[in-house]
Amino acid sequence: MLFDLPDADTLYAALLARDPAWEGRAFVAVSSTGVVCRLTCPARKPKRENCRFYPSVAEAVAAGFRPCLRCHPQGPAAQGDPVVVALLGALQADPARRWQERDIAAMGHDPSTVRRSFKRHFGVTFLELARQRRLRAGAQVLPQGGRVIEAQLDAGYASGSAFRAAFAGWMGLPPGAFVRDALLRADWIDTPLGAMVAVSSAQALHLLEFTERRALPAELRKLRADARGSIGFGRHAPTDRIEAELARFMAGEDAGFDTPLAPLGTPFEREVWRHLRAIRAGETRSYGDVAREMGRPTATRAVARANGANPIAIVIPCHRVVGADGALTGYGGGLWRKQALIDLEQTYAVKGQKDE
Repeated sequence: MLFDLPDADTLYAALLARDPAWEGRAFVAVSSTGVVCRLTCPARKPKRENCRFYPSVAEAVAAGFRPCLRCHPQGPAAQGDPVVVALLGALQADPARRWQERDIAAMGHDPSTVRRSFKRHFGVTFLELARQRRLRAGAQVLPQGGRVIEAQLDAGYASGSAFRAAFAGWMGLPPGAFVRDALLRADWIDTPLGAMVAVSSAQALHLLEFTERRALPAELRKLRADARGSIGFGRHAPTDRIEAELARFMAGEDAGFDTPLAPLGTPFEREVWRHLRAIRAGETRSYGDVAREMGRPTATRAVARANGANPIAIVIPCHRVVGADGALTGYGGGLWRKQALIDLEQTYAVKGQKDE
């Protein structure tokens, strides 16, 4: 199922209003300039007769248009928000800084506006995102055998108890709960869409989540309980394998994943996840579609809950499930990531069409 666009007059009105409701669902290609833009693009609005509307950037590019250099339609929606871009740049330039609201105001931004923008794009506030990045920077030494005190100092915490409490709030467990030579081992993977936590055993991948996902602490506690406390830092072979497969996927080279998976879940959840893996890159389904394909047409809500409980992002592609009207419904990694993944996979769909 691809998104069904409304009539062009409706979309042109949304373009004039820079309506954010159409982010990731519709794009405008302008024949007079040869570019494709978001409907929220800050550029001067084109004449109605010069506009063609597409459900994906990939289709517009296949039709001969090039991506706009102002609104970056191939990137996440956050890249089109100047406030977000400015603060992410500042965070990148000084990742160890202990940000406060007065620092945001000193840059000329309204803290409440910034709070809303980051919650909309990332699911967390800018201050929460900055704290998580400091924690992750410090924790980077732990999978290599570094001591907790090293991680604490690298994260910029003067107090050991404050660092342990912040780490437990982020990862669900204090650093001391992660043991050596564990059955399950956790490490970080960097991707173009942000850092992810991967947990694997020697045989399979058990968890793959973006580091700011709110469900991550509970998921890690659940894994630890299932492994009877045997969870630590480090890597098994499945983590190396999924890192390589993610790199190829993000580069637009290969949408296939062959790493063995062992997600924790009920029999019904695992059945839903098997059906999600059958959805091809470049396609989407509604929750009702998945329920019908499973032979359980009345289980739409249960399918939605199982979709949200998926502990292995991207590989089990819960991002390919949308609302019945094509809307980008909730995604634990943030709607901006869901949009970016669907945009990327439309490129795979266009490649497949050309090969046929």
